[in-house]
Amino acid sequence: MGATSHNDAAPARRQRQQRRWATQIVVIHELALRTCTERGLAPPDDILPMHLLTIPETDIAGLGSIVAAALAHSPAARALLADLEREQHIPETAVRDYYDRNRDRFLTPEALRRGVDPYDDPAPADIQPYEDVRTGIAQELRHAAARRAFFDWLDQARADVVYAEGHEHPGDPTHQDHEHRH
Repeated sequence: MGATSHNDAAPARRQRQQRRWATQIVVIHELALRTCTERGLAPPDDILPMHLLTIPETDIAGLGSIVAAALAHSPAARALLADLEREQHIPETAVRDYYDRNRDRFLTPEALRRGVDPYDDPAPADIQPYEDVRTGIAQELRHAAARRAFFDWLDQARADVVYAEGHEHPGDPTHQDHEHRH
């Protein structure tokens, strides 16, 4: 037959990328299993059995598709993330600072219904009191800090991982058909 057409290469490229993507999910799961064991965390299968879960688009956008999929499918990765979240201490000053800098996020429902512009110096009555939103802010900041800790852990944990050819990260620029999308 003749030379391979450009269109014939696309399925092979897609399969290589899928293999690389799936490899990353398995590697994250295995690294998380090891770390859970080191930390004395409950056996991951007892936390939540591995099964197909829907991955919210916001997680894909915020975490990247590989980490989002690993967290969705790996009980060990979720257990580790939860443990990292418990370790995060958010100082009261950070919570208060977040509230003060993001007043637009704390308009009352009534102010929203009236169409109050959060950037046009809303009245104090149009902003939810700090005491009412403090716990939610602290949890949001703790969650964000845990995700950063998870990424730090992952960078360190896979630093020594050696991938077989064809199983590298799909965004690794050292292979010719790398892709890096979020």
